[in-house]
Amino acid sequence: MAFIIGLDTGGTFTDAALLDTQNKRVIATAKSLTTRHDLAIGVGDALNQVFTQWGGKAEDLSLVSLSTTLATNAVVEGVGGVVGLILIGFDDAALDRANLKQALGSDPVAFISGGHRTDGKPQAPFDEHALIEQLDLMATQVSSFAVASHFATRNPEHENRAKEMIIARTGLPVTCSSELSSTLGGPKRALTALLNARLISLLDRLVTATDSKMQSLGLKCPLMVVKGDGSLVNAEVARTRPIETVLSGPAASLAGAAFLAGEPDGLVSDIGGTTTDIALLENGMPQLSDTGAIVGGWQTMVEAARIRTSGLGGDSEVSWHDQDGKPAIKLGPKRAVPLSLAADSHPEILDILETQLAQPIALPSDGVFILPVMPEGVPQWLTRSERKLAEQTLQKPWSALADIATTQVALGAITRLMAKGLLLRVSFTPTDAVHITGQFVHFNQQAAILGGKLLARQKTPLGKHLADDEYGIARLCLDALVTQSALSLMDAAFAETNHGEAVVSSSPLMRQRLSTDTPQTGVAFIEIGLQSKLIALGASSSTHYPAIAKRLSAELVNPPHADVAGAVGAAAGAVRQRYSILVTQPSEGCFRVHLPERNEDFSDLDQAFAQAREQAEHYAKERAAQAGAHQINLSCSEQIDKVDLGNDKELFLQARIIAEATGLPVST
Repeated sequence: MAFIIGLDTGGTFTDAALLDTQNKRVIATAKSLTTRHDLAIGVGDALNQVFTQWGGKAEDLSLVSLSTTLATNAVVEGVGGVVGLILIGFDDAALDRANLKQALGSDPVAFISGGHRTDGKPQAPFDEHALIEQLDLMATQVSSFAVASHFATRNPEHENRAKEMIIARTGLPVTCSSELSSTLGGPKRALTALLNARLISLLDRLVTATDSKMQSLGLKCPLMVVKGDGSLVNAEVARTRPIETVLSGPAASLAGAAFLAGEPDGLVSDIGGTTTDIALLENGMPQLSDTGAIVGGWQTMVEAARIRTSGLGGDSEVSWHDQDGKPAIKLGPKRAVPLSLAADSHPEILDILETQLAQPIALPSDGVFILPVMPEGVPQWLTRSERKLAEQTLQKPWSALADIATTQVALGAITRLMAKGLLLRVSFTPTDAVHITGQFVHFNQQAAILGGKLLARQKTPLGKHLADDEYGIARLCLDALVTQSALSLMDAAFAETNHGEAVVSSSPLMRQRLSTDTPQTGVAFIEIGLQSKLIALGASSSTHYPAIAKRLSAELVNPPHADVAGAVGAAAGAVRQRYSILVTQPSEGCFRVHLPERNEDFSDLDQAFAQAREQAEHYAKERAAQAGAHQINLSCSEQIDKVDLGNDKELFLQARIIAEATGLPVST
């Protein structure tokens, strides 16, 4: 028998599932809290639970496979390390394309002379002296670097040289855009490299934590990581390319949905603590995105399953605004630690909540706490005000926001530290709401009730309370979750049927229709719903999705082990690597093959294609082997662009030769 453990580390829970892959059955499952301050604790607890249920031997385990939503969550929430972006051969107008400036935020950027033209020849000499000057300025401010050079997909020479210099001078991790994508579009490649660099330390922490726990249990089998397209990659490769694990958790959940539900077709919705991930399952397989993964509004060049991710989950931060004199609740996109969960391990929070509730005037900071997440101490690249506040939070964890944000300067530092992922917000969430209603009471119910009372007594600009009591605020929050989920599902469904993006959520009429279960009356009415089955996954899917399915008039499928579908899917994966090589015609009769380290010219197109095909297959097979595959199979496809000139004549423009290598993960 082949026994494989799948792990899925999310923002709230770390799940585990032990599969007998030969007989295709789930033997044991486990769920533990994700411990952000030390990921090894949550991972170790999940592994220990599975081994206790199984009763097998460590040497009988052939593989551990890890999926995670941490990278996805970080992109959606806009958190991560500070990155130094090096743009070679671009001017500052490049920042206005592909939302690069917005993604960069306050992180530093340097524009260096160099880059290449479309034919792969230099457009200007690479200014190494200018790069050295910028590195000396940035080195103490950043945790990693991202490099993008003009037309690096045609010639990566300047990116490769910049990487060598950055490592030699700073010792910090470097991501080059051409390492992640062979597609044209410099600013979008730069965005993808930027996000990858921002996520390196996060994924490294997770892989290190998992590896250490495997060693403590005596597991000598390989560790693999699920990529965003659902395939597996060796953990060491994943450390350097964390952006490829964006949508890892959702992709694993899709594989788990097909395995568990026995439904080849349907709209799959996986609700977690931070995000809801939606994708269409056809013939038991997820569809791959043609343009790259879209996560949190960012269009990346990462090959991934066609999944729509929104910042909506059981632990979404609750905010509100006044809408026509009535309070309107909004959930997400940022995550908060639920008060009920926090008080479960730190009951002293209850005393603070009681004290705040006894105050005659409600403050916006009531029911809000700050939790530091700095296992290696305060980073030196923070500003002085940020460093001072970070040190203060480490001295007194679980600080009430009102006690620590005593000035606007302190509040600004807290906001920036949250954006960098170094502080977590603890406040009222939908998880607390279901503790109030009694639908889910696994944590501290009293903390949820107190938090609900504090939120309910907040006042609108008209001087009205948000709700009469904690039950009223719970109903508002849960109704907002149902409405926002229904809108996200219908947006995804219409996008899949080629009706465009966000056609439902952008329509006030549709939003109003999906905001209530009340039957419509009057002269006209609107009917909207799902024709496909709704396959609901996630720990809270059985709590929330019956109401969502009812609102959409959809048939609900909530399979067994739906709460650990990501872990099941992680255990059922295979290795797949793709590599593409471009062939162009820079001048009549000259066919150029753009290889990673050089360009080769041919006078015959068939010879150029043969060389491109041979090299693409070579690199795809090499990558698959590095990713941890054996028994590798190769396939090749072509995308040819040409113009019909009439009279049976054609003008060749360019072609992309794509090789795909698939194989089983190497196991013990």
